[in-house]
Amino acid sequence: MSLDTPTQKPHDRLSATLADDLVAVNTLIRDRMASRHAPRIPEVTAHLVEAGGKRIRPMLTLACARLCGYTGDDHVKLAATVEFIHTATLLHDDVVDESEQRRGRPTANLLWDNQSSVLVGDYLFARAFQLMVEPGSLRVLDILSNAAATIAEGEVLQLTVAANIDTPEDTYLQVIRGKTAALFEAACEVGGVIAERDEKTVKALATYGDGLGVAFQMADDLLDWGGVDGGAKLDKNIGDDFRERKMTLPVIRAIAAGDADERAFWARTIGKGDQQEGDLERALGLLQTHGTLASTRDAANAHVDQAKAALTALPDDPIRDMLSDLADYVVARLN
Repeated sequence: MSLDTPTQKPHDRLSATLADDLVAVNTLIRDRMASRHAPRIPEVTAHLVEAGGKRIRPMLTLACARLCGYTGDDHVKLAATVEFIHTATLLHDDVVDESEQRRGRPTANLLWDNQSSVLVGDYLFARAFQLMVEPGSLRVLDILSNAAATIAEGEVLQLTVAANIDTPEDTYLQVIRGKTAALFEAACEVGGVIAERDEKTVKALATYGDGLGVAFQMADDLLDWGGVDGGAKLDKNIGDDFRERKMTLPVIRAIAAGDADERAFWARTIGKGDQQEGDLERALGLLQTHGTLASTRDAANAHVDQAKAALTALPDDPIRDMLSDLADYVVARLN
C-alpha cells in the first residue's frame, strides 16, 4: 500500500476516517480545559492544544478501539485523557528546555511565564486523571497512570544523563521509551482494553504502540539535525538538541566511533557546554562522516518493522492498513 496520496498523508487519512470521534474528542477537551476561577488555564491550554498538532496519540486510541470493534463512547474520554497527558508534558518540557518555539509558534512559557506553564500542566494532569477514571475500568486506570509515571521518569532520566558523553545506547532507549513511547503504547493498549479484547490482541496493540513511539522519537531526534541529508524542513531550529546538550542516538554513535580529538570536541561542546561559532557545523560533519544519521534512520526503521509485525495479529481492516502506513510514514518523513 502506498504511503500517501498526492493530497493525504497517512495521519490525514486516519483523521478523516475518525472524523466524528475526533470532533467529540476536541469538544470534550475544550469543555474539560475550562476553569471557572482561573481564566489563564484555558488561555494557556488553548494556545497549545489548538496550535495545529496532528493529534496522533488520541487518534491511536480511537483507531485501536474501532479496530477492535468497540461501539461505545468511552474511547473518546480516553483519547482526550491521552491528549491532556501529552499537552501537560509539552508545557513542562518547554520550561525545562527553556524553549521559545513549538510548532512554529512561541511557547506558552515565553508568552506567559514558567510558573503558568508548570501549573497549567499540573492542572491538565489532574484533568487527565479525572477523565481516565470515568470509564470505570481499573485496568485502563492502571495503564494510563503507569504511563504518566513512566513519562515523568523518562524526562528525569534524560535530565540526569544530559551532557554525559558516556551515555550508552541502552540508556538512550530507556529515555525515549519513557518520555515518548510509553504514551504511544498506552494510547493503543487502552483501545483494546476498552473493547474487552483478548490478551493476545491487547499485547499486539501495545507492541505496535511501543515500536511506533520509539521510531517516532528516533526520527524526531534525527530531524533535529535536518534529517539524513540535512535538508528537512522543521518547525524548530536545526541543532536545538546540540545546544541543549542532549545525548541522542546520532551523537552517541558518533562519539563511540570517533578518535581522541573528536571525543575532546564532544567533551567540550556537550560535556562542558563550551560551544563556539562553527561547532554545530563540525558536529553535523562528524555525524555525516561516521554515518550515524543514516544508522539512526535504520534503527528507527527496525522499530517500524516491529510495529508493523504486531499488526498482523489484529483484524484485517482498513484502519489496520492505515496504522501500518502511519508507521512507515514516521520514518519516510525524513526523506
